[in-house]
Amino acid sequence: MDHQNKRRENAPIYTVSEPTTLLPFLLASVKGKSRNNVKSLLSRRLVAVDGAPVSRFDTPLAPGQQVSILSSSAPRADALPFPLLYEDERLIVVNKPAKLLSVATDKEKIRTAYHIVTDYVKARRVDDRIFVIHRLDRDTSGVLMFARDPETKELFQSRWNDIITRRGYLAVVEGTPTPAQDTIRSFLVETDTHLSFSGQPGKGAKEAVTNYQVVKSGSGYALLDISIETGRKNQIRVHMKEMGHPVAGDKQYGARTNPIGRLCLHANELSFTHPATGEQVTFKAKMPRDFNRVFR
Repeated sequence: MDHQNKRRENAPIYTVSEPTTLLPFLLASVKGKSRNNVKSLLSRRLVAVDGAPVSRFDTPLAPGQQVSILSSSAPRADALPFPLLYEDERLIVVNKPAKLLSVATDKEKIRTAYHIVTDYVKARRVDDRIFVIHRLDRDTSGVLMFARDPETKELFQSRWNDIITRRGYLAVVEGTPTPAQDTIRSFLVETDTHLSFSGQPGKGAKEAVTNYQVVKSGSGYALLDISIETGRKNQIRVHMKEMGHPVAGDKQYGARTNPIGRLCLHANELSFTHPATGEQVTFKAKMPRDFNRVFR
């Protein structure tokens, strides 16, 4: 259970019976706390509406909604449920596990890397925020970076190709590619069902460049060291499928096997020029142990 859920355990819950706003509802519902006490709870985001922490005193409430008071005990700095690789005033870098969304979707708002890291920084200072720079697919593990301020986010997103010097991945694919080292170039097109495929240059088509090298092979699989020169949606997965060697566990893009119960794709390295210091930095996430099991 993550630390945000722990804060919600045994939290007092108050059900809204008529339209109102948050502050007067809390003053009428929460006994033993002054107006200043209640405002303090709001400023520290210790009040949740339908499970989502809020801070605005004029948040509108409708009948049936539930308001809860969260525990004020802040999680420890090392309480992230996945490894923290780096943190400074500009950036925070984590090793995202597989099967965790990078950011929210229409179906999932809470269980995301963005939400968990946001809780982590707010545990020390409630006004702290993080900003999305890039994303990893839900089923892809590895190095994921967030900005600590909007200026850094804008810098990375506007000059991504100038700042980023390497985006490295490890992939276990079905079969062994020939040649053992090559570069794949194509133009990716996204369908109405959000799948991608290589098509002709033109409207909506985006160039994608993937470099790969076979590290080892056996048991019907190969481990590839991959670097991408472009960051297109599902780029590696599409290129591996179209090469005839889909990523193991990737049923969506043609895999016939699922040897470890997850997509065998891991973002193991991110290198870039640090925006504050101008120094070249590299962050690495070790290959998941499960990948080795495929070759035994």
